[in-house]
Amino acid sequence: MPKRDSTVRGREFGAGVREALRKAGLTGRGACEILGWDPAKLSDMLNGKGGVTEGDVQRLLGLCRTPLDEASHLVTLFHETTRSGWLQIHGERQPILPRTLGEHEAVATQIICWSMNLVPGPLQLPDYFRALIASNPNTPQEEADDRVAARVARQQQLIKRRCGMTFYIHEQALRLPVGNAEVMSDQLHHLITMGARSYVTYRILRTSTGAHAGLAGSFTLMKFDKLEPVVFIDAENHAVFLDDKDSTKAYMKILSSLDEAALDAEQSKELIERITS
Repeated sequence: MPKRDSTVRGREFGAGVREALRKAGLTGRGACEILGWDPAKLSDMLNGKGGVTEGDVQRLLGLCRTPLDEASHLVTLFHETTRSGWLQIHGERQPILPRTLGEHEAVATQIICWSMNLVPGPLQLPDYFRALIASNPNTPQEEADDRVAARVARQQQLIKRRCGMTFYIHEQALRLPVGNAEVMSDQLHHLITMGARSYVTYRILRTSTGAHAGLAGSFTLMKFDKLEPVVFIDAENHAVFLDDKDSTKAYMKILSSLDEAALDAEQSKELIERITS
């Protein structure tokens, strides 16, 4: 059986079970002693090596007193952990706390982002993000504070970990007015400040380049130490995670083409400074 943690679903299942144990104040060994399991059985469950049933998963979650909604979610994932790709449809709008994205950002060793119209999410200041929320008729304004807080927490996580981040950004994203002049000025100055960090790299694609490889839309490629890369595509009310080799290869080709067309890192910083001034 393929390893469950080789897919996006498998990683969320394993992370969810580990979190259930943590919230219950149990170690893996302690849970195994109570259930009468060999510790290898729990290891197999978390790593997708087979030898466990839905009943085993339910027993463990019952021991942890996992809330019904979360337990149901994990049991569903247990049956889907070998499936590649994941289309998540959220209803009218994206969740305030994007669970799957957050869990992958928390362990990624490198994040490569292509953004065609906006400053990339990891770099957005609260006021810039608030202006985007205000412009979206599907997002209730009473959710603004919670959404901003969630975004800031994810940004701080990446900064704390010093995760390597490369941002391919179209020049239009730097010039598109979001909020008032002060908001845009602060946002561009923030890009300059963040760009001084050793783990942040900018590559700007000039408008004069014309047609380019990234016209299909913005996306993020996340890389990991011992796992295959994952492509994340964000949309109005859904998200797509791609973890099969053909898809990641296709998006890597897009990044390679953007790499050839974009300004180099120093030229990119100089362009941001010129636009800011």
